[in-house]
Amino acid sequence: MANLTTKELAGLSDQLEFERVVCCKYQAAAQESTDAELKTCFQQCADQHKQNYTCLLNYLK
Repeated sequence: MANLTTKELAGLSDQLEFERVVCCKYQAAAQESTDAELKTCFQQCADQHKQNYTCLLNYLK
C-alpha cells in the first residue's frame, strides 16, 4: 500500500463507515420486505456495499 496522507486516510475511513451503514440498512430492508422482488433488490444492494467495504478494507491492509 502506498503511503497515504492523513486526509486520504480520513476519507477512506469515512467511506468505509458509509459502506458499512448502507449495507446494514439494505440488509434490514431486505429482511423486512414482503415483496420477493424488492427483497432480492435490497439484498443485491447490500451485497454490493459489503463488497465495496471489503475491497476498501483490503486496500488498507
